[in-house]
Amino acid sequence: MNRTEKTAAIEELKEKFSNSDFFYLTDSSQLTVEQVNKLRGLCYDKGIEMKVVKNTLAKKALETFGEEKGYAPLFDILKGPTALMFTDVANDPAKVIKEFRGKKGERPILKAAYIDQDVFIGDDQIEALANLKSKEDLLGEIVTLLQSPIKNVLGSLQSGGNTIAGLVKALQERPGAE
Repeated sequence: MNRTEKTAAIEELKEKFSNSDFFYLTDSSQLTVEQVNKLRGLCYDKGIEMKVVKNTLAKKALETFGEEKGYAPLFDILKGPTALMFTDVANDPAKVIKEFRGKKGERPILKAAYIDQDVFIGDDQIEALANLKSKEDLLGEIVTLLQSPIKNVLGSLQSGGNTIAGLVKALQERPGAE
């Protein structure tokens, strides 16, 4: 790889990192070609882009952001074979890794995950990451919580509408009411 190709690769990675709030670093070494192709297929089905990278190029791309995004903890992780998984849904790569491993699989290994400026390091984080709720799920829960008090008030007003109207009318007709 010559200097021009390296510069182009770094620029491509910089663009991916800047456009992604969620990405995972994995070690998929020791997988057969067939297994890697199956993993890539699972990633593709979930809209995850999997890319094997050179650690030095990934590190140089991450270093260009300085401290603004909090990538520094990832620098020590960039050793050995590394595949990046870029996604729009925070927990999808963790679910894909768990699904791919099945009951007895050990690979791919989760090296780290970057989720909204938080860094999760180590394969032991896979369960926590897989159980994260997506942004859409959280927004749905918030909307449901916000709607339920409104529904209760509207239901009370509608069911007791005649009573409230009757009370207001009675208060108006009461002697001494203006």
